[in-house]
Amino acid sequence: MQTTQARPDVATIAEKARFIRLETVRLARIAGAGHYTSVFSAAELLAALYYAQLRLDPEHPDWPDRDRLVLSKGHAAIGLYPVLADLGFFESALLDGYSRLGSPFGDHPDMKKIPGIDFSSGSLGHGLSVSVGMALSGRIARRDYRTYCILGDGELCEGQVWEAAMSASHLRLGRLVAIVDANQLCIDGFTRDVMTVEPIDTRFEAFGWRAVRVDGHDIPALLEQFSALPDDAEGPPTVIVADTIKGKGVRRMELSTDWHVGNLVGADYTDVIAELSGEDVR
Repeated sequence: MQTTQARPDVATIAEKARFIRLETVRLARIAGAGHYTSVFSAAELLAALYYAQLRLDPEHPDWPDRDRLVLSKGHAAIGLYPVLADLGFFESALLDGYSRLGSPFGDHPDMKKIPGIDFSSGSLGHGLSVSVGMALSGRIARRDYRTYCILGDGELCEGQVWEAAMSASHLRLGRLVAIVDANQLCIDGFTRDVMTVEPIDTRFEAFGWRAVRVDGHDIPALLEQFSALPDDAEGPPTVIVADTIKGKGVRRMELSTDWHVGNLVGADYTDVIAELSGEDVR
C-alpha cells in the first residue's frame, strides 16, 4: 500500500494544475457544456492535494487507511476525473465518453461507479457533515487517515455547513481538514452581494476551529500549510481558507458571472486552449 507520496517539485504541480484546466475544457466540449470556472479556481488545490498530500493507493481505492476527500462542491468533478485517471484509478480513455449514455462520469461524481470517489456530492451544503462522519468513523476504528473536504464560499450560506462546523469542534476531530475555495462568486453573483460569508477564517475560529488563510493559487504556500497540519487527532479541526479567483487562468472567465456553466465553441475554444497552453501571444 502507498502510505506516503513522494512530493513533486512546484513546477510539476503547476503543470498538473494546467493539465486539470485543459482537460476540463476538453471534457466540457464532449458534454456540450461544463463548469469551467469552478474547476479553474480549485486547480492548484486539487493538484497539490492529489499529487503531493493525500495518502492513496490507486490499485486499492478502498484501502481502509487512505485519506478521504469529499468534493463538497461536486460540480467541479469534471476537473477531478482527469486527476484520478492520471493517478491510475481507471483508464484515461474512459473519459472520452464523459457524460455520454452509459458512462459513469457525469456532471457530479458517483461513489458507486467511479474508483477514487469517496462521496457522491453535488447537493451543496452536505459535504462537511459527511466529512465529520468520516473523521469520527476513523477515530472509532483507530485509523490515522485524514478527511479533507473542499467547499465553495457560496456554499457556506447553507446552514448545515455551520451545524457540521459546530459538531466537528465539539467532537475535536483533529484529523478533519476543511478547505474553502473562496473564489468570490456563486451562481447568482458575487458572494459579498448574495450573502456575505466573510471573514470566513474568523467565523470558523468562532466555531472552535484552527483557521489559516492562504493564496489558493500559490503552490508553495499550499504545500506549507499542508505540511503544517497538526498531528493531534483530538485537537481542533482545521480550515484552510484559500483565496482564489473564479475562472483563474482564462482572462475572459476570471471573476465573470457569465461562465459558471458555459460552452466554448469554434475560435473561442481554440483561443482558450492556446491561452492555457501558454501559446497565447495577445
